[in-house]
Amino acid sequence: MRFANPVSCAQCGVVRMFGLMFCLSAVATQLVAQQPVARQISSGGGSNSSTRTIAVAGTAALAQSTEQPLPATPPPEVGAAGSVSGNIVDTDNAAIASAQVTLREAESNSPRTMTSDSTGAFRFDAVAAGRYIVRINAAGFAAWTIKDVLVVHDGESIVMSPVQLGVESIVTSVNAITVEDLAERQITAEEHQRILGVLPNFYVSYIPDAAPLTRKQKFKLALKVSADPVTYFTVGVTAGIEQWEDDFEGYGQEFSGYTKRYGAIYGDRLSSTFLGAALLPSLLHQDPRYYYRGHGPVVVRALYAIMTVGVCKGDNGHWQPNYSNVLGNLGAAGISTLYYPQSDQHSLQVTVDNTLLGVAEGAFGTLFQEFLLHRFTHGTPTAAPQPRMPSQP
Repeated sequence: MRFANPVSCAQCGVVRMFGLMFCLSAVATQLVAQQPVARQISSGGGSNSSTRTIAVAGTAALAQSTEQPLPATPPPEVGAAGSVSGNIVDTDNAAIASAQVTLREAESNSPRTMTSDSTGAFRFDAVAAGRYIVRINAAGFAAWTIKDVLVVHDGESIVMSPVQLGVESIVTSVNAITVEDLAERQITAEEHQRILGVLPNFYVSYIPDAAPLTRKQKFKLALKVSADPVTYFTVGVTAGIEQWEDDFEGYGQEFSGYTKRYGAIYGDRLSSTFLGAALLPSLLHQDPRYYYRGHGPVVVRALYAIMTVGVCKGDNGHWQPNYSNVLGNLGAAGISTLYYPQSDQHSLQVTVDNTLLGVAEGAFGTLFQEFLLHRFTHGTPTAAPQPRMPSQP
């Protein structure tokens, strides 16, 4: 329909203008609706008015009440990664740096490891949902493991309570050993002691508080020295010298005389060793060994060496008269009368004299042990600390 008069045309122009304004207003409304704007809403007039900021969305927000609450935070997206963090301190709440933290997935047992920073803090990012075990190790501190399995959900950030590490547990391994085993170990070492690497020097202890020997060990040591190949050799040399000097004429010469001399010399050593170093020490609970001193003034060491001929250590660790040595020499001298030739057998007085002579020779022997032979003895124990045995009452 067409309007012909000017009024109608004017009205039509107004309508057109109004329609254009309406379209522009609609477009503007859409643009404003896409970008929320903050507006200050006055709750009163004058100086007593207060303001608060809320988020509005275009003209739609104008129709809403100023008391409308803020929208809730949206839940995390399914499949989003989470995190696990925490702090490590000691019992004084001081930060522990460079502690090793292990986050282990409970199902697959796959670990992730990191170290705490200078403030004791740690943080594992990109942690997938699952069940985890946390373990912490730090030098000088006891290891720490979380008691319960840590459950991480999608997109969840877990902050652990401060982990307090205690002092590291001290575990001492004690190798228990009996007195008999210790003594066995020590005499086994003594059986390697040889002068110039050849001559047996088994009856010297370089350990000042060696374990006491059992009866079995005393006889074992006596048998060891008596059956040593070097003992057989030295007996043979001595028998040869006596054969050459024609000592003990009753034995005669030739090979038979040599064998008799050999048997007599070996019998002397066997009887003196088993009587004075095995049988009597077992019965009297005495130690047949010489205990090397090795320190102190020369005079003191010399008196100590001579004293040990008449004084010895008991199995209880205390010093006591050396009955075993004196009676052993006396018994060996008495036994020798059974196999020496009739013409060379001695009276009781001569036997006693020879016994005292044997004691004097023993004194010279201990002096040699204290001042000289230790320098030439191979296989002596090293300076390593030995288990100490308490003295028995």
